[in-house]
Amino acid sequence: MPKGYWVSAYRTISDPEKLAAYNALAAPAVAAGGGRVLVRGGRVVAHDAGIAERTIVIEFDSFAQAVAAHESAAYQEALVALSDAVERDFRIVEGID
Repeated sequence: MPKGYWVSAYRTISDPEKLAAYNALAAPAVAAGGGRVLVRGGRVVAHDAGIAERTIVIEFDSFAQAVAAHESAAYQEALVALSDAVERDFRIVEGID
């Protein structure tokens, strides 16, 4: 069964305090949903229309698990804390195998 991944590329961060509050809530929600952080921040080399800003990649055992973790009450609470603090490109993608 193909794995599922959350991929987030942050375009802007306008409120670091809200982002910190989100991180405090999102980390346990992701772990409870079976997610494993593969990339969090670190160095970025952006090409084409990319922006060299914070990038996050989280792996789940399946695409369905990745979707369920996003829809969980705990992660939805984290999104409320994040509010308008960032502009990001967030997507859930299915792996190859």
